[in-house]
Amino acid sequence: MPRYLETASKKLHIIRTAIRLFTTYGFHTAGVDLIAKESNVPKATLYNYFRSKAGLIEICLLLQKDTLMEKVREVIETTQYSTLTDKLRQIYLLHADLNSAYYLLFKAIFETKSLYPYAYQSAVRYRRWLKNEVFCLMVETKKMTSYAEAEILVFMIDGAILGLLTSDRIEEQTKLLDYFLVRVN
Repeated sequence: MPRYLETASKKLHIIRTAIRLFTTYGFHTAGVDLIAKESNVPKATLYNYFRSKAGLIEICLLLQKDTLMEKVREVIETTQYSTLTDKLRQIYLLHADLNSAYYLLFKAIFETKSLYPYAYQSAVRYRRWLKNEVFCLMVETKKMTSYAEAEILVFMIDGAILGLLTSDRIEEQTKLLDYFLVRVN
């Protein structure tokens, strides 16, 4: 295997390991030592690839953000979900899950603001982008809509994640989503 492919493969392995550890333990607890150990690479190699823990966090969030943006665009553009209700439900379900890419961005909002401001901004920018995409989707479909409706959906996603952290029951969150979707249509 060419050297650059080996390097890229090793970087991706480190990033995936870091995402898993940040998701499980948080940004403060999952340190460089643990990431290097779990990735089976020397700490020096990790620093050679990413320069700092902050740089690694930013790359992890960027990857999660790009993954989500691609999936949201897919939902919006596909004909598989034909109605506004179907598309909004799918966007909600894509995010309101502790195993989703959004969960790490959600955690970043609470854990990175003071120590990792660029990572924090990345998470905030994604939320703004998501609100704008939902708003544009609503505007295309219905005549009377407000930006507040898009904001409510994002707040509901956040509330669902908080609810999942305290219990495993998703029924309550889906009831709220159903109520919202009836009101939006």
